[in-house]
Amino acid sequence: MEFMDRLDDIKARYDEVSQQIADPDVIADREGYTRLTREHAELREIVECHERYLALEERIEEANALLSDPELADLAKEDLSEAREEFATVEAELKKLLVPTDPLDKKSAILEIRAGTGGDEAALFAAELFRMYTRFAELQGWKVEELSSNPIGIGGLKEIVALVKGSDVFGKLKYESGTHRVQRVPVTESGGRIHTSAVTVAVLPEADEVDVDISPEDLRIDTFRASGAGGQHVNKTESAIRITHLPSGLVVSCQDEKSQHKNKAKAMKILQARLFEQRQQELDKERSEDRKSQVGSGDRSERIRTYNFPQGRITDHRINLTIYKLAEVLEGNIDPLVEPLIAHAQAELLVHGDG
Repeated sequence: MEFMDRLDDIKARYDEVSQQIADPDVIADREGYTRLTREHAELREIVECHERYLALEERIEEANALLSDPELADLAKEDLSEAREEFATVEAELKKLLVPTDPLDKKSAILEIRAGTGGDEAALFAAELFRMYTRFAELQGWKVEELSSNPIGIGGLKEIVALVKGSDVFGKLKYESGTHRVQRVPVTESGGRIHTSAVTVAVLPEADEVDVDISPEDLRIDTFRASGAGGQHVNKTESAIRITHLPSGLVVSCQDEKSQHKNKAKAMKILQARLFEQRQQELDKERSEDRKSQVGSGDRSERIRTYNFPQGRITDHRINLTIYKLAEVLEGNIDPLVEPLIAHAQAELLVHGDG
C-alpha cells in the first residue's frame, strides 16, 4: 500500500514523542507539553490502527494456511470471512487517518456572505444562508458573533461578516466558499415567474495575533458617522470605523456597534483574517487558484451549488451531488452536503497527495 510508506516514520516519531512527554523539563513547559500531548494522541491513533491492520493481515494468512486441513477447513473459512471483513474496515480507517491534514482545519473561521446577482431577492437569500449557517453552528456547539452587516429594509442582507468560533470550524465550512445560486419565485413577483439569483460565500480561517503581525504604521484608521436604521444614535456620533491596510490596500469597515472601540476591534479581526488568507494564498499557489474559482464575482454562472425551491432540490456541482432535502438543509442540517465534500477532498488527497 503506497499510502502507508509514511508509517515507519510515524511510528519512530510516536516513540520519540512518548519519551519527550515523560521528561520533567518538557512537562514544566506548559505550552510545549500541550502541543506534544496533542501530537502524541494523533500519532497514537494511527499507530494503534496500523497494529490492528498488521494483526488482521497475519490472521488472514494463518486462516488461508489452514484451508488445506480437512478438519479445520470449515472453521478456517469462517474465520477468513470475518477477518477479511474486519480488515477492509480497518484498512479504510487507516487510509483516512493517513490523509494529509490541513493545520488550519481546527481553527475558528470568518464567514462572509454577500448578495450577488438578483437585487433584493439575492439579499433575502443571503439572509437565509446566514440563518442556515447559524443553525448549523448551533447544532455543532459553535458560537456565532456578527462582526459587520449591511441589512436592507425587507429582511435581507447585502453583506454580513461573522466569526464562527469553535473546534474544527474551518475544516467543516471551508468547502462552502463559492457562489450559491437560488431558483425560486420571489415574494415580490406577482406573475409567478421563477427567478435566479446568486450569493457568494467566503470562509477564512481566523487569524491569531501570532499568525499576522500588523504594524500600526501600516494602518490608516478613519472614523465616520454610521448610516442606516439605528435610532437617534445614527449620524450623531462618528462611531463607525474604516481601517485601510496600506501595504496591501485592503479596506475593512465596521459600524454595527455604538462604541468606536468595539467597531475597531471587530474591523481588526476581519482584517487579520483577510491578511492571513492573503499570505496563505501567496504560500500556496494551488490554494489561491482554488479560492478564486470558488468565490468568483457573484455572477450566477460561477456557481458551486444550486438551491431549486420549486423542486425542493439542492445540487452541488463540484461532486455532482443532488439531494431533495431543501427545507431540512435551510434549517441547518447541512451534513448531507458537508460530509460528501470532505470525503471527496480526502479521497483526492489520497490519490494525489497534498502538494
